[in-house]
Amino acid sequence: MSRYDIDVNGSLFEWDLENGSFTFENDEVVSFWVNTAFKTLIDSIEEIAGEKEARLVLETAGYRTGLIVSDFYLKSIGKPEKILDKLPNTYVTAGWGITEIVSYSIEDQTAVVQFCNGWEYKVNVAQGKDAEGTFMPGHWAGVLTGIFGSNVWYRVVKSQISGDDCSVYEFYPSDISPSLNVKALLEEQTAAAQKELERITNQRTEVLSEIIKEISSPIIPVLDSILVVPLVGRYNEIRAEELLNKTLLNLPRYNADFLIIDLTSLSWVDDYTLTFIQKFVGASSLLGTTCLLVGISTELSMKVTQSGFRMNHIPCFSLLQQGMNYALDQLGLEIARKV
Repeated sequence: MSRYDIDVNGSLFEWDLENGSFTFENDEVVSFWVNTAFKTLIDSIEEIAGEKEARLVLETAGYRTGLIVSDFYLKSIGKPEKILDKLPNTYVTAGWGITEIVSYSIEDQTAVVQFCNGWEYKVNVAQGKDAEGTFMPGHWAGVLTGIFGSNVWYRVVKSQISGDDCSVYEFYPSDISPSLNVKALLEEQTAAAQKELERITNQRTEVLSEIIKEISSPIIPVLDSILVVPLVGRYNEIRAEELLNKTLLNLPRYNADFLIIDLTSLSWVDDYTLTFIQKFVGASSLLGTTCLLVGISTELSMKVTQSGFRMNHIPCFSLLQQGMNYALDQLGLEIARKV
């Protein structure tokens, strides 16, 4: 024999060994070992997608298969009352566990369904889980949505995996759907990713800022009483204040008579930068230190002239060497070759 069939409580099982097919209720099915093969399938989904995402995948898959079930029985049986009377026997016959529809109201679109020893519970036990699965309640939300002709969702009232004798789900009209849950999860993941990106960006910005503070505009003690501070790059309010504070705090420690401000590497000069330089010079003078400006380029001199910025009281030089010679001369010093 190559064909076998059996009727179990009104549900027909058929095997066609010649064609390698197995049918239940006149549609092809496949058998899985629950505690091994089926568990491995769920484990793999969780491993690839993540546990939280896998719960949503199973809930969505359950909901959609529920819609398929309801569509099948609406076409074959028609009346919602007869479908709901038949379904518990169909599920227990198919090995999905003991299903009981405790109560339902087609008018109110509500239902309470109890499940004992379902396949999802057995898989979760094998996985060592302690939280209720999502496939079975999602599945029945899909079944009832199809039967009632309007979207319903669920809440878990009792959970067998959490220690109750059986799981009990309550179904009610709702705007919630797997599509909305997927959207919410994506938004949550996007927000979390954005927050993490902001955290990393802020962290790196802080590190770079500290590095910039250390390496930009260093205070260079060239000789006793002479310091050089090169201005590098572009200065905003934060960098300018940092440099000013750092320099003013260190001037007394170096006991400097002359502070040479090197503008050679200054990449941008605007009104704020010129005001900052003036403020820098004025603050240093209050501490008894004379400022010199070196590295004055043609572009910089034109910008100073156009802005009306007054530099008559500040010694200015094109080259750092010229500024050094001026400071040495004012101190009565000179650099001479060793004899």
